[in-house]
Amino acid sequence: MNRLPKAEVRAEALRLRARFEAAGATPVDPAVLQPAATLLDLYGEDIRARAYVTADPLRGEQMLRPDFTVPVVQEHMAGGADPARYTYAGVVFRKQENDETRPNEYFQVGLEIFDGADPEGADAEVFAAIADALSGLAVKPATGDIGITRAALAGLSLSDDRRAALMRHLWRPRRFRALIDQFAGRKPTAPHRKALLATMAAGGDPLAGAGTMIGLRSADEIRARLDRIARDADQPPLPAAEVDLLDQVTGMKDMAPAALERLRDIAVDLPPLGPATTRLARRLDALDARGIDVGTLPFEAGFGRTTLEYYDGFVFGFTVPGRPDLPPVATGGRYDALTRLLGRGAAIPAVGGIIRPEIALHLRGGASG
Repeated sequence: MNRLPKAEVRAEALRLRARFEAAGATPVDPAVLQPAATLLDLYGEDIRARAYVTADPLRGEQMLRPDFTVPVVQEHMAGGADPARYTYAGVVFRKQENDETRPNEYFQVGLEIFDGADPEGADAEVFAAIADALSGLAVKPATGDIGITRAALAGLSLSDDRRAALMRHLWRPRRFRALIDQFAGRKPTAPHRKALLATMAAGGDPLAGAGTMIGLRSADEIRARLDRIARDADQPPLPAAEVDLLDQVTGMKDMAPAALERLRDIAVDLPPLGPATTRLARRLDALDARGIDVGTLPFEAGFGRTTLEYYDGFVFGFTVPGRPDLPPVATGGRYDALTRLLGRGAAIPAVGGIIRPEIALHLRGGASG
């Protein structure tokens, strides 16, 4: 995609933000430099591969903001009222190590809603606002729900350790699948793990003679990890019937009403899925009330599991059909757990979404890539 002049993209960003302001959102402008510690706590050291990090002699490590959602949540949780609606427009920064054609500095325009009274209504409001802002453009919507997969995991006969491991790798589908196969007994135990378990079963100390510790983990952390491995070895295999139910859920891909009916059927055998299915039904009703044709709205349970790491419920995106070279024009979703993490115990249901105005402007002007 040919880059457009920054002034044109900024003007489009401000035009889109004005739409959200006119609908009642308060404009905010978080600082470009954000404390690195917050993002490292959220994402771990992996964030360093995607963000630009610098050091300040007084404030310590700082990052050029990789998104707006985290700083907006921080500001709101520090004293914002409930309900609240915010909008913003500005530049974000992300490294693009594997794709030189993707910009590492680009504009985002967003809408964030904090509202505990009607979460599904807020989901529909954000989706409909962004769909309306993209009206007339050749884009295709996609929706999903991370909460559906989380609820399915809650219904499986797993130990707390195994469930926590799956939740930790929910955004890494390949690792997630490998763990399911491991817990179901479909993968042979690696020789080095067999040897480790044999040493521990015989009362030996795997760390004996290990020498000087190298790395970030302490000896206590390593021993805790070894204890988890030993406990896991005593767990029975995950039943094949439960694996099949999980596969049905995570592989769900249909129009939203049909997906809802299929999920209701699965919930008969997987009861914890019931409340998440009810929330999906309420969301579809709210979307319908806002003029969205839910009968033709795609739903994919696995949508967003590779890129939208802090979302824990409804997720959505808008892409350009036939242009796999372009990133999504818009993405968004629900992030209730993020407000709890940044609110130091306080929490509020929240949902938001962003538009990339440069791509929208290309489509609006008919520019070629």
